[in-house]
Amino acid sequence: MNILIVGLGLIGGSLCKSLKKYTKHMVIGLDKNKSIENLAFLDNSIDEIFDGNYDKIDLIIICLYPDAAEKYFQSIAKMLKKDTVITDVCGIKGSFAQKMNEIATDNSLSYVGIHPMAGREFGGYANSVTDLFKNSNFIITPFENSKTETVEMLKELALKIGAKKLVITSPDEHDSIIAYTSQLAHIVSSAYVKSPIINKECGFSGGSFQDMTRIATMNEEMWSTLFLQNKENLLNELNILINNLTEYSKALADENKEKLSSLIKDGREIKEENLKNRLGQPN
Repeated sequence: MNILIVGLGLIGGSLCKSLKKYTKHMVIGLDKNKSIENLAFLDNSIDEIFDGNYDKIDLIIICLYPDAAEKYFQSIAKMLKKDTVITDVCGIKGSFAQKMNEIATDNSLSYVGIHPMAGREFGGYANSVTDLFKNSNFIITPFENSKTETVEMLKELALKIGAKKLVITSPDEHDSIIAYTSQLAHIVSSAYVKSPIINKECGFSGGSFQDMTRIATMNEEMWSTLFLQNKENLLNELNILINNLTEYSKALADENKEKLSSLIKDGREIKEENLKNRLGQPN
């Protein structure tokens, strides 16, 4: 296939590099920053820079923020040949994916969203790597009217670039679960680093500190957009967390060791059950 990657940041750049290394597809790059396009070409991360000819494109992977992705797709939809496949890597789906699917359907195109669960502390093409998706979870979010062959093609690509576990789910369920597994974790990390003690942590911190703070370096423009577009799901998870933290705070203030021990025990047992379930699931 001729695959067009739109947006050569961390995810887009890494997709280019992975597809180039692990598949025989033609990888074509497009970015608003022409110096990034040139760098990707010189790096041999892409086979060519996009020349504006959509007739030759079989698959478009849009690696932009949701609003920009929708706007871009709307602007090119009528230029694409029938049955061209379009996907995006946005961290939210829901109503955004519904709009993308409507554009595709209106123009006899095939749209299915994807969400590779992979990233690094810092974004941008300079931080993109070939094996970013190795052993990652990879989510595919078809609609009821999505073509089976499109889903199968995306599954095959995901496995070729190193994905370990493929998850097929609806756009709405994706957003509900991602609010807990990803977005809430980013908010917690961002809030956690705001203690003044962070200026004294050097020499006092270990793995737990690194785990809690790693994603606080997130891109504020992208993540604030994702948070707002998944507002209801994220608020629900945030309120559950606040209520849980309040229980710990009250038990501590009351010097209630029995309550603290019970809260910790509950958390341990929930996580142990979670680990047991994960071990019992196929890759």
